[in-house]
Amino acid sequence: MSRFPGTVLSRAADTVTVAGFRVGWSLIRRMPERSAYALFDRIADLTVARGGGARMRANYATVRPELDDTALDALVREGMRAYMRYYCEAFRLPVLTPDELAARVRVEGDGAIREVLGAGGSVVCFLGHLGNWDLAGAWGAVHLGPVTTVAERLEPEEVFGEFLAFRTGLGMTIHPLTGGPPPFPLLREAAKGVGLIPLLADRDLSRDGVEVDFCGEPARMAAGPAALALAGRRPLHPVSIRHERRDAGWGIVITFHEAVEVPGSGTTRQKVSAMTQSCADVLGETVRTHTADWHMLQPVFTKDLDLDRLARAGVT
Repeated sequence: MSRFPGTVLSRAADTVTVAGFRVGWSLIRRMPERSAYALFDRIADLTVARGGGARMRANYATVRPELDDTALDALVREGMRAYMRYYCEAFRLPVLTPDELAARVRVEGDGAIREVLGAGGSVVCFLGHLGNWDLAGAWGAVHLGPVTTVAERLEPEEVFGEFLAFRTGLGMTIHPLTGGPPPFPLLREAAKGVGLIPLLADRDLSRDGVEVDFCGEPARMAAGPAALALAGRRPLHPVSIRHERRDAGWGIVITFHEAVEVPGSGTTRQKVSAMTQSCADVLGETVRTHTADWHMLQPVFTKDLDLDRLARAGVT
């Protein structure tokens, strides 16, 4: 039996987690960039060596079934490095100037986006957990227009508060997914003005998502981006983000893909499903091509969601 009540141990773990994030934000940004990246590469390699990344491996195996075990192991190592790179860059983001942000971002297909923003409109963006979406959001807030999005509430609460303050400090408006006012009406209001509304949608957090074909397998994705675009009569653009090696380190490439078509007939639910599938098709091509940039450490595919629910219920 533990010497301490579970709540005390949990609170102690939360305190360590919060302290770790605060050290990261204060220390990593002061390190030379190459040294910071090298440190996080080592953390990634150690994580994989100790058995971390099992869910990432399962997801990668689903989208890249042609890979043998050796190639899959190498891809997971690369993917974990990219995932840790996201945190390294996040810790350093608050001290970057607008020019430094611009130097770290290359953009493709932004002509249509700038046209809508220039006309006083808004754009809804369907994102996956690809590359560094916080760097993309910070760049967008500075170089495109206001950015409004939704963030999953993290545990412990103090960590969520740190990330909320961090993203707000980058110039983004953040609405919590849970624990506050329903986010959809707030997003609809934002869609009436000028700006970008990027939403991470390759994992359904609402249990009311849309089942799509993703890389040849059934998966559930969030209905929110398509529903918002449809309700506000705004264009819906799939957006992919990937890392790109630069002379001094790393940058990202943001690709704004063409807006998906709105079906001419069908119920609202059917239109939302069709538009979400169109986004999933674009995302799937990116994930196949740049798999290591897909930082998905949670179940996405229906087969894995079913197994996860059974495990949580204690059914074997």
